[in-house]
Amino acid sequence: MNTTRADIILAEQRRDVASLLSALAAPSGSVRALALGSLAKLGELSSDHLHSGLADTDRDVRVRAVELAIGAPDVSLVPLLEDDDDLVVETTAWALGEREVASDEIVAALDDVGRNHEVSICREAAVAALGAIGSPDGLATILAGLEDRAPVRRRAVLALAPFDGPEVTAALERALEDRDRQVRQAAEDLL
Repeated sequence: MNTTRADIILAEQRRDVASLLSALAAPSGSVRALALGSLAKLGELSSDHLHSGLADTDRDVRVRAVELAIGAPDVSLVPLLEDDDDLVVETTAWALGEREVASDEIVAALDDVGRNHEVSICREAAVAALGAIGSPDGLATILAGLEDRAPVRRRAVLALAPFDGPEVTAALERALEDRDRQVRQAAEDLL
C-alpha cells in the first residue's frame, strides 16, 4: 500500500506512531517529510529519525529534518552546509543560527559558506546566522558580506547588530552610502 499525505495526517490525529514510523520508508519524499513532522509533534521523533532524515535522498526530507533538528544539539548539522542542494544549505545555515549554542566548528563552517558559497542566498543565510550567533570569530565574514550582492549586504548590515567597536561603526557609516536603499536604511537604523 502506498502511504499518502492524508494517511499521515490521519495517523497523527490518531496518534498512530507505528504508522508514522512506517511512513518514514514511504516512496514519496513529501510523505516522509510529513511523517517526520508528525512524529515531532507527537514527541516521538528520535535522533535516529533525524539522522535518517538528514541523509535522505530527497531534498524536502533533508530540509524538514534540518528544521526539526534545531532543538536537537546532539544532531550535527554542519555536514549539510556542504549539501549539493542550495535550499538544504540555506536552511541549515538558518537552523544553525537558531540554535542556542554554537561551537567553533559551526562558526568556522558558516564562515566558509558566507565567504565562498557560489549561491548568494546561501552566503546571505550564513551571514545572518553568524550575526545571530554573535561570535567575534564571525565578524570578518559579516564585514566581507558588505561587499557582496545587495541581499547579502542588507543581511550583513543587520548581522552587525550584536557587535560594536570602531570597525563596526566605520562599516555602518560606509553602508550609509550604499547604492541599495534598504542597505542604507538598515545602517541608519543601527547607527
